[in-house]
Amino acid sequence: MNKECSEKSKDVYDALLSKGLNEALCHEIAYKYMNTDYTSTRMLGYLYGHSNLSQEMIVDEMITILEDRDRFIKKHEAEEANAAVTRLYNDGL
Repeated sequence: MNKECSEKSKDVYDALLSKGLNEALCHEIAYKYMNTDYTSTRMLGYLYGHSNLSQEMIVDEMITILEDRDRFIKKHEAEEANAAVTRLYNDGL
């Protein structure tokens, strides 16, 4: 297990195994992509909330989670930049 991964990544790995995915795919999803508390928690919610999931459905959800995270990061960066410009206008150089 990668030390940079969330502890919840192991939970994702175990949940994926219980859904019948092969070990290599479980490892790839859990430790490479769902490796933060945010992504792991989202994936666990999906896995625990649905039964009879296909491999394709799980990978689609993983992609959706990653896209949501990227949108959140970009939104946060834009808000920080906007705040910096506002401070510049209000306070000057």
